[in-house]
Amino acid sequence: MDSITKAASIIIALGADVSSEIFKYLRDDEIEELSIQISKMDSITPQQSQEIMNEFYEQCVQQKVIAEGGESYAKDVLLKAFGKERAGEVMERINKNGRQVAFEFLKKVDYKTILMMIQNEHPQTIALVLSYTAPEVASKILAELPPNLQVSVFQRIANLDRTSPEVIKVVENIMLKKLGSMASVDMAEVGGIKYLAEVMNNVDMKTEKYIFDEISGTTPELVEEIRKRMFVFEDITRLDNMEIQAFIRECDTKDLTIALKTASQEISDAIFGNMSQRQQETIKTDMQYLHNIRMSDVEEAQQRIIAVIRRLEEQGTIVISKGEKDAIIE
Repeated sequence: MDSITKAASIIIALGADVSSEIFKYLRDDEIEELSIQISKMDSITPQQSQEIMNEFYEQCVQQKVIAEGGESYAKDVLLKAFGKERAGEVMERINKNGRQVAFEFLKKVDYKTILMMIQNEHPQTIALVLSYTAPEVASKILAELPPNLQVSVFQRIANLDRTSPEVIKVVENIMLKKLGSMASVDMAEVGGIKYLAEVMNNVDMKTEKYIFDEISGTTPELVEEIRKRMFVFEDITRLDNMEIQAFIRECDTKDLTIALKTASQEISDAIFGNMSQRQQETIKTDMQYLHNIRMSDVEEAQQRIIAVIRRLEEQGTIVISKGEKDAIIE
């Protein structure tokens, strides 16, 4: 049975009310084609209808083609078509099958092997594969790619959003044919700014500088957004006492007061422990009178402090540990 006949069968099974809503989202030529096919269909056996609806339901669940409602909506479709008992049987069978995580095998492969697998692939393929690896693994691979390829892959990771199961399967088979066919994969959110920030937190300073210098020429706003997320307020505990004292001297006292309002005990201890007694008392007193403050104000104050830390890092005053720590020569 061809796809148009299956579509017409689903429309018939859903009934006139639901079908009229579906037609609102179709092009005129699609409505015409479906209407003609429906008019030609004299009858369809219960078995055929059941098979078509089973197939439709499985696709809805496995690929999440329904933007809102997802599995719940697909369940409603099946309930309307076959009733509660039969719908329950099909849903139970589908759910038992489960779905594997894409590129699961990469967890058992060292980064050198992954690098050999992808280094001659298209940058888009490399970006997809790296997006399924841990940030520390991706950072090592990124650092060993040719400089021009680093930039291309970096930009493509930033633009990754959702990748279809079909594309993922193709790339999986290219990367590791021995695994054969894997289970269906949900539309997966991969890559993006947050992921790149985690990757860049783990690359060495030379690689970071090269990539950011290159990207800044074309998309400076991307670099700025990634930098904002690279060092978070909680990472202050990674700094030593002298470095904490250095950024405290550069920060506005008001920002410190607001930022510490929701800070963990560990961060508060680290910052207060590097202040003079007088400054501690001033800020703690101000915090007592700080009421009804918006979370957005706290986050903005923390971002301003982070900006100071990043500026001091660029000046060489502060060294933010990245990836594996270098040996310190005393």
